[in-house]
Amino acid sequence: MRLTRVTLAVAAGALAPALLLSTPSFAAPVPPPTAVAAASDTGSPYDGMDIHDLRIAILRILADPDSGRRVTQEVNELLDHGTAEEMRAWLETGYRLAQFEDDAVAVARILADPGISDALRAAASAALDEYTPEALRHFLEVGWYEVDG
Repeated sequence: MRLTRVTLAVAAGALAPALLLSTPSFAAPVPPPTAVAAASDTGSPYDGMDIHDLRIAILRILADPDSGRRVTQEVNELLDHGTAEEMRAWLETGYRLAQFEDDAVAVARILADPGISDALRAAASAALDEYTPEALRHFLEVGWYEVDG
């Protein structure tokens, strides 16, 4: 019985430092969430992506039902012949411009419909008069439902 106690004491003595030093209290401190958010605001979210991740991001845009003809054209060109730098640049700026053009066409098509109400025609015209990506997207997502609702 005495040999068992000695063996157990030696094993506990050998394992104690490994167990104590691997606990979370001795781990490196975790930065607060605001510090992590501030560090990620310094660059584009696409900067750390490799070409495969960029392709996935572009394919997600292609699968979006709001993607119009211009977005679809540019996405197909990028997937066929684009480099990682071109994909990254398109995701940062080109997508917004292509979506803006598609949104303008969608609002113009709504205006071309002779059966729309006067209130909807006024709201669509106001969105086109403002002619910003935000105004057109707001009209297509929310504005025309508010007018007809």
